[in-house]
Amino acid sequence: MPQLRLALNQIDSTVGDLAGNAESIVHWTRHSAEQGAHLVAFPEMALTGYPVEDLALRSSFVEASREALRALARRLDAEGFGELPVIVGYLDRSERAEPRLGRPAGSPENAAAVLHRGTVVLRFAKHHLPNYGVFDEFRYFVQGDTMPVVRVHGVDVALAICEDLWQEGGRVPAARSANAGLLVSINASPYEQNKDDTRLELVRKRAQEAGCTIAYLAMIGGQDELVFDGDSIVVGTDGEVIARAPQFSEGSVLLDLDLPAASADAPEGVVDDGLRIDRVILSEDPLPAYEAELTGGYADRLDDDEEVYSALVVGLRAYAAKNGFRSVLIGLSGGIDSALVAAIACDAVGAQNVYGVSMPSKYSSDHSRGDAAELARRTGLHFRTVSIEPMFDAYMGALALTGLAEENLQSRLRGTLLMALSNEEGHIVLAPGNKSELAVGYSTLYGDSVGAYGPIKDVYKSTVFRLARWRNRAAEERGQIPPIPESSISKPPSAELRPGQVDTDSLPDYDVLDRILALYVDRDQGKDAIVAAGFDEELVTRTLRMVDMAEYKRRQYPPGTKISAKGFGKDRRLPVTNRWRETTSR
Repeated sequence: MPQLRLALNQIDSTVGDLAGNAESIVHWTRHSAEQGAHLVAFPEMALTGYPVEDLALRSSFVEASREALRALARRLDAEGFGELPVIVGYLDRSERAEPRLGRPAGSPENAAAVLHRGTVVLRFAKHHLPNYGVFDEFRYFVQGDTMPVVRVHGVDVALAICEDLWQEGGRVPAARSANAGLLVSINASPYEQNKDDTRLELVRKRAQEAGCTIAYLAMIGGQDELVFDGDSIVVGTDGEVIARAPQFSEGSVLLDLDLPAASADAPEGVVDDGLRIDRVILSEDPLPAYEAELTGGYADRLDDDEEVYSALVVGLRAYAAKNGFRSVLIGLSGGIDSALVAAIACDAVGAQNVYGVSMPSKYSSDHSRGDAAELARRTGLHFRTVSIEPMFDAYMGALALTGLAEENLQSRLRGTLLMALSNEEGHIVLAPGNKSELAVGYSTLYGDSVGAYGPIKDVYKSTVFRLARWRNRAAEERGQIPPIPESSISKPPSAELRPGQVDTDSLPDYDVLDRILALYVDRDQGKDAIVAAGFDEELVTRTLRMVDMAEYKRRQYPPGTKISAKGFGKDRRLPVTNRWRETTSR
């Protein structure tokens, strides 16, 4: 059987950085060539970064992407890689652009190209355009209508882009109809909990449907709220895994494949779903036998807690680095949320670039002040204490606030203090709110919601505790000091805005609350279904009412790393002005 050494480069691209992304593509192509690759692939929209959102509607950016692709082809040839076919994702536009109702102006395409001998020898656009969750591709792109196939050393390699595998029909059955020996799918598939299992089963199923080996190449890194975990997979026609790349790690997977020879009378014309085969022949002659076969390997899987924690670290690191921030600032209360955020920040940007501030009031307990200082000692982050009591007394003397207004004043003073230090010293402020608090509105606008990024915005409180315990356990296993004081984990959560306050004064137990929220927020189930799942009706009614009333607060919260199937933001979009209530009597 013909052979092919395939290089799958799961790299981290930055949206809009055409020059930087092209440099990365050249670097990893050089690495692939040095390893003897015969076909090199990069992720979906690797040249432009993903997702480009409304940049796709800007003709200047589309043209810049097209020119960057042509320049990349010329540079690869000039550097001696012209004979090596390279698959690159980028932003293009249809050559048949026509104004039409329901079609994006300028007809942009989520596209990919094969570069060879200094030119673009094959280009194609994504066929299936996702329009759910965080994806708005019907808004931005027009659909591709070809079945691209490139013949390399006597092997027909079919090509696809991300959703082309996730949806039924289209390029998967078309690859079988085209008698392809290999299907390469380039992807920018955002991370979600448990998605690695779903992804593996999907690729296995599609390999059997396509009747050929499938190489699923994914992006890594972060872009705003999205995290990409890599986890590239190669699966044989029998559904068995041939190779699997590490999660959250940039690099190249190189492996040797024995593949069927291209048919002398390979099909032409229109095949499944009206797709027209677009075949380009680059080389007919099979390669000589390998001197030393590369197997690609199988990277160990992360356990569930390590996977989520890694996603949070990568998300924060990418947001800070790609937006030019070198240091972060955190208000340290001594509680579990700010402690976990601090641990994530130290792992993401280094403790030397993390600045913590304890801002006690007269209601702050001694153990909370001590826990904040102990966290700083354990992690090595910069630490200072600035009391808010003089500011609080001045406000109270002027306004004589009571009740909730008095409580929220403390939080807002802390927010103002953090932003003042941010302006003065150049750090970005991290908001410590978790998904449970955001869901029910248990946060203070312009107080604990202050910040440029919310690392645990999509993490339920019960998971916050679990991740804190995991991080400490992981440190112990490495012979390191656990970063989070045990008392921050074991003590009852409290905002400490009045004497003796604990979260359960206002909220149900977090374990129960989070299970209700997971049904209502993540799975869009209504009151009746949640009650039928075994929860107390009065508790469900109260919880859902709190969620519905807090939409205006969530709209004003900073972006944060998405780890769930439905995070607050792009995933879950509800009107602020909304009189529908699940709790209304019917």
